[in-house]
Amino acid sequence: MNRKLFLLPFVILFLLAGCTMAPEYTRPESPVPSKWPAGKAYIYYAEDAADESTTIASALTWREFITDTRLRTIIEIALKNNRDLRVAVLNVERAEAYYGISRAELLPSVNALGGWSKQHVPADLSSTGTAMTSERYDVNLGIISWEIDFFGRIRSLKDKALEEYLATDQALRSSQILLVSTVAQAYLAMAADREALQVASSTLKAQETTYDLIKKRYDAGIASELDLRRAQAQADTARGDVASYTQLVAQDENGLNLLIGTSNQQDLMPSDLSGISAPKDISPGLSSEPLLQRPDVLAAEHLLKASYANIGAARAAFFPRIALTTYAGTASVELSGLFKSDSGTWSFAPQIIMPIFDARTWSAYRVTKIEKEISIAQYEKAIQTAFREVADALAEKNMVKQRIAAQQSLVDALAETYRLSKMRYEKGVDSYLSVLDAQRSLYGAQQGMIMLNLARINNQITLYKTLGGGKDK
Repeated sequence: MNRKLFLLPFVILFLLAGCTMAPEYTRPESPVPSKWPAGKAYIYYAEDAADESTTIASALTWREFITDTRLRTIIEIALKNNRDLRVAVLNVERAEAYYGISRAELLPSVNALGGWSKQHVPADLSSTGTAMTSERYDVNLGIISWEIDFFGRIRSLKDKALEEYLATDQALRSSQILLVSTVAQAYLAMAADREALQVASSTLKAQETTYDLIKKRYDAGIASELDLRRAQAQADTARGDVASYTQLVAQDENGLNLLIGTSNQQDLMPSDLSGISAPKDISPGLSSEPLLQRPDVLAAEHLLKASYANIGAARAAFFPRIALTTYAGTASVELSGLFKSDSGTWSFAPQIIMPIFDARTWSAYRVTKIEKEISIAQYEKAIQTAFREVADALAEKNMVKQRIAAQQSLVDALAETYRLSKMRYEKGVDSYLSVLDAQRSLYGAQQGMIMLNLARINNQITLYKTLGGGKDK
């Protein structure tokens, strides 16, 4: 019975140590509509959401979303070698280590202590009235100032560190999704510029052929010098475009090599945009609620939870702190007597610190409450930003389809116009100016078509990214 009474204070101690003064966390209401926006720019939306063949973005891993084999390989290389992502991984590991430090604060630190001291006391200070020299040897095992967490201060700080670690982990997920989308878009931009270079080179070849033909006609007195100079100007323009696109392709390759962390992947580089398999078509679903699972939104929510835990630590600072110092060991005036049977020694020294007046405590508590309000605003802003990014991508998705259809019709019409203009010029019915205008318009429309096809695929990648990517595995 006495043993049970003896253990009761320790049971109460550990029960109280499990308490926390942090306020209960409640997720703020989402500051955005529950459904995606509607209107002319979103006509496709209801159709795509109801189409069973369209996959919900959250159901796809990036490997399932990216269908092109070479691009998928490039992304895998980037995930292994990209230095920014490597820093993000290290940040997670550092945050985990900090959490381990905070968690360890709940446990006592046990230390082994060894000491030797020698002291001389003069006669007028000695209790015996004679000068004396004393010597002491100590070996102890003990706990130095362990704070018993009655009011959850250390536990709240541990919870804060945990939430900060989880926020960093979500930031890593966000970095991975950003890297996947950035590499894919850089790869596609290179493919588009290479295709544009092919069009420019083909146009230059046609212009040089035309110039040579007109030069012969001019030498024969059939064509005017004005037609010759116009043909020369068009060839020079095409030559300048070839040089410009050659530079862009080289810069695209340099940028992609920086992203993937290596420059020895020439066999995986694209030749043109039309040869790349487009990513899977995805839908955001009917509800905007999946935005709450976006990594950056989850990171903001974890930081909000950390601010709640910080309030608990600030509240606990108003209450007493109990610290315990204790040790057990052996002591002797001689080194050889340390481990004799009668040399045991021990000490048990609990200490309580009761705050009476400290104005900093109240200010610190007020700071934690303000930080919580800031975290709520940042969390809501993260949701609003995510909603806006998805809405923009959804608006572009439908409009780019219509623009591509219109552009394709324009390219077909201008190709026919160029064919007819060239035929009329060769028969002497019309001047070379009409051929020049038709060719210039066709060339611009072909380049515009390449950029629109790039925008269409980029939009699919952007939509996948803004929806927070898909499942991890």
